[in-house]
Amino acid sequence: MKILPKSRAFTTHTAKAVAFCFLLFFAFGSTFAQTRTYCNPINLDYGFTPIPNFSEAGRHRATADPVIVNFKGTYFLFSTNQWGYWWSKDLSTWNFVSRKFLLPHNKVYDELCAPAVWAMDDTLYVIGSTHTKEFAIWKSTNPTVDDWEIAVSAFEGAAWDPAFLYDDDKRLYLYYGSSNFYPLYGWEINPKTLQPIGERKELVRLHDDQHGWERFGDYNDNIFLKPFIEGAWVDKHNGKYYFQYGAPGTEFNGYADGVYVSDSPLGPFTYQKHNPFCYKPGGFVRGAGHGGSFKDTFGNWWHITTGVVAVKNNFERRLVLFPTGFDNDGIMYSNTTFGDYPHTLPTGKADHLTSRFTGWMLLNYNKPVQVSSSLSGFTPNFAVDEDIKTYWSATSANAGEWLQSDLGEVSTVNAIQINYADQDVDSMYLGKFTNIYHQYRLWHSLDGKKWQLLVDKSKNKTDVPHDYIELNKPVETRFIKLENLHMATGKFAISGLRVFGKGKGKVANAVKGFVVLRQEDDKRNAWLKWYPESGAQGYNIHYGIAPDKLYSSVMVYNKNEYYLKALDKNTTYYLSIEPFNENGIGQRTAVMKVE
Repeated sequence: MKILPKSRAFTTHTAKAVAFCFLLFFAFGSTFAQTRTYCNPINLDYGFTPIPNFSEAGRHRATADPVIVNFKGTYFLFSTNQWGYWWSKDLSTWNFVSRKFLLPHNKVYDELCAPAVWAMDDTLYVIGSTHTKEFAIWKSTNPTVDDWEIAVSAFEGAAWDPAFLYDDDKRLYLYYGSSNFYPLYGWEINPKTLQPIGERKELVRLHDDQHGWERFGDYNDNIFLKPFIEGAWVDKHNGKYYFQYGAPGTEFNGYADGVYVSDSPLGPFTYQKHNPFCYKPGGFVRGAGHGGSFKDTFGNWWHITTGVVAVKNNFERRLVLFPTGFDNDGIMYSNTTFGDYPHTLPTGKADHLTSRFTGWMLLNYNKPVQVSSSLSGFTPNFAVDEDIKTYWSATSANAGEWLQSDLGEVSTVNAIQINYADQDVDSMYLGKFTNIYHQYRLWHSLDGKKWQLLVDKSKNKTDVPHDYIELNKPVETRFIKLENLHMATGKFAISGLRVFGKGKGKVANAVKGFVVLRQEDDKRNAWLKWYPESGAQGYNIHYGIAPDKLYSSVMVYNKNEYYLKALDKNTTYYLSIEPFNENGIGQRTAVMKVE
């Protein structure tokens, strides 16, 4: 595989530059690799929610509703309430541009909430969500710097969760909506005046009585509120229009993106048989809703979308990226299997039905942990339980606080991800701060007594809340220790110290006794059960609409059952299951048909 060039070192004058979780900083004596892999959640310098009553349970980082536009060979990433945006040449090194787009008379907390960004000829355009007709549309031909001007001072479309499609016939369309009552709409827009033409058109509603995954609730229980539909996004592929949308609610593990298809930009749209097309209810970071799709410079499709934290507030979220595409039958899919493990970056044209997963397994899931101190209620093993919602916290942010993870045996370590949590963050942290940073050292040991320096970030001056380090050369070791030197904010707290590589033992045996019991009177529900495999760390359940279209997957840790309530009532499904552990992935079972 072609290796990408090394990332440049940052100075204090470029402290606004941030990175994907695969960006490598300051290789001062460390065994950093040349950038070639990434790991969700994306390692951006997420701002803090700017809304005071959204952070009464504690100040915290938050963003969502992302869009990436490939404009003149450069990727531009916008998301909710970041007081700016990022750009990248390679989907690796991300550079932050500080910018506020709202004008003084726009009296709202949200700065570019769920922004719409689109390219039209040689210009990039942007507008945030609004229910009023007073928001400006901005434009730029040079958006790698803060060089914007007003294209329209007041947009008459007044759209919440807007998205625009500039078609190849040079006609422009707006799609929008966010509600548990109203549908999503489409509207043609004059590309010269940037104002609506005629009347809007109702396009898509939820049908949770038919589509199990659209039901409200963390487990699609639908017992007290109607589900939300939001995040409209449309792509054109091979003459078809793919209308994407998020449901059922941004705070849920099952937050996902579905898709309808049409021959016309304003419909009528038909529900795709494979749905949701982007779905990730299990693993470390869960949820995959309200996103947008784009092509990279090699012509490969990707889907940038929203992962869920939802601890201090329902709107505490992160960004995640998945390989996406269209199969030979025009079915849109996202490949989320091992979706928060290391994946390879694109170096050319690729088939995203073939996994980009590196094969580096998680080596320290629920393994022994030692720490320098523990804040009451935030126990050490929360740092290795594969749940972004739980975390360990030291009693302070002092240099010298540490977390040590025992892999259980000498293993090959290829990469490490450090996921910081927000604990006791100062009340001043509302909105974006570009002058905060993390510093740490990673050590490794064969015996837990004699330590060697593995990674040195003691001179780092950047904010890396989900730092990901791929080692230049794999290391044979057993113990990993994270030593705090400086916290960006709050106490030294970790939601996930995740060590990736390969163990020396056996791969788990194939699963036995896999059964699927689909509810007779409500086929949206099924109970999956199997014999526990003693050598398994967890399981991937694969399912889909045909034996060769198992495009959906659910990751389950340390259990031998799963309640799958995301099925469509009138669809026949095919399922298979595979075990995995720190040594690799076991054999899948034969595909099972379930009517």
